[in-house]
Amino acid sequence: MKTDRLEAFSDGVLAVIITVMVLELKVPEGHTLHDAVTTTGHSLLTYLLSFIYIGIYWNNHHHMFQLIGRVDGRTLWANLHLLFWLSLVPFTTAWMDESHFARTPVMTYGVNLLAAAIAYFVLQLAATAAEGPESPLRRALGADRKGKLSPVLYIAGIATAAVNVWIGMALFTGVAIIWLVPDPRMERFIAENHVGE
Repeated sequence: MKTDRLEAFSDGVLAVIITVMVLELKVPEGHTLHDAVTTTGHSLLTYLLSFIYIGIYWNNHHHMFQLIGRVDGRTLWANLHLLFWLSLVPFTTAWMDESHFARTPVMTYGVNLLAAAIAYFVLQLAATAAEGPESPLRRALGADRKGKLSPVLYIAGIATAAVNVWIGMALFTGVAIIWLVPDPRMERFIAENHVGE
């Protein structure tokens, strides 16, 4: 099967996730900057972090499927598995926000991020298995240091949040920053191997 429908469906789901998150933001009751900060301040920050995470997944998903020519049933289910965990991000973001960063919601947010990272790894495995040992994706991933480091940092963030939620949040934010730094592996592989031409 070609990847077109899977990509279009995934793009639509990710767009809905972002829309649901922005609808959770509260409109300030007054007309001053102080009203905006007191009503929406930390909500805007949690939205920003989650928006960045969804953007990172959309970007990496797009690059991944530039290197995948066909999918099978396992890949379709692995993609749905990823979308399931990402679809929970608005819920865990809102819970963390409304609880004013209470321990359990922050830890739950971290578990959500960890589960999405694991699901993305499973999707990579399913996609490379569908294309065989010479999969362009497998060759482009290489050692995948960031992919291996992220779950470790999520686990550390979840454990740390049990003691200090701000250190846990700093670790979750750190993972997002790591992934915001452009990763040229796939783009370089596409250019060097003339994939998609």
